[in-house]
Amino acid sequence: MDLLLLSNSTSDEGYLVHARQAIESLADGRTHALFVPYAGVTRDWDGYAAQVREALAPAGIAVASLHEQADPQAAVAAATLIVVGGGNTFRLLQVLRQQGLLAPIAARVRSGAARYIGWSAGSNLAAPTIRTTNDMPVVDPGGFDALGLVPFQINPHYYNVEIEGFRGETRDQRLAEFTTLSPDTPVLGLPEGDWVRVSGNAFALHGPHAARWFLGERRWDVTAGPLALPA
Repeated sequence: MDLLLLSNSTSDEGYLVHARQAIESLADGRTHALFVPYAGVTRDWDGYAAQVREALAPAGIAVASLHEQADPQAAVAAATLIVVGGGNTFRLLQVLRQQGLLAPIAARVRSGAARYIGWSAGSNLAAPTIRTTNDMPVVDPGGFDALGLVPFQINPHYYNVEIEGFRGETRDQRLAEFTTLSPDTPVLGLPEGDWVRVSGNAFALHGPHAARWFLGERRWDVTAGPLALPA
């Protein structure tokens, strides 16, 4: 399997600019991508697809959006590069489940027939479940199980900010709730600007910031380089 799991799409440089080299490397000469816009809620899917199309054009990648396809199943079956955008993870999972596309996408990527790029919600989708998303459950996705392409949970946009006077939970406290109830499931807190590259059974962390593993009561930071899975 070959995956690129980004924490975020936007930066001061522009849309997906910070990850362009990583995207080109992952694409490895593939010039056509199938884009999944379903995480878009307050943005319409036509506009979302246009934004991604413009962002990937400098990488030599032409984009067809899944919502434009007359036969979504056939489009997935033919895809060699699948790109899943951010937005609301619950809505993304709901639409893919309704269309019966979760298993076909997972099978296509696992077989090596298609490579996978996701950011934010798209990275959440690659995990076993979406239970560590930051998103509000604006819809019922019919279950939390996702693609299961990686053996750990992801928390994109990770930042354990503490604000004076704020009485709500920090990000670490919220993730500790997950690991308390699922102590054998690791979670990777992935800061903005970082991404995980998956090549077969090898994982590598890229980006300027330390990411944070959560497992049971333990938590520890890791920096760019080969990413060992917690045991």
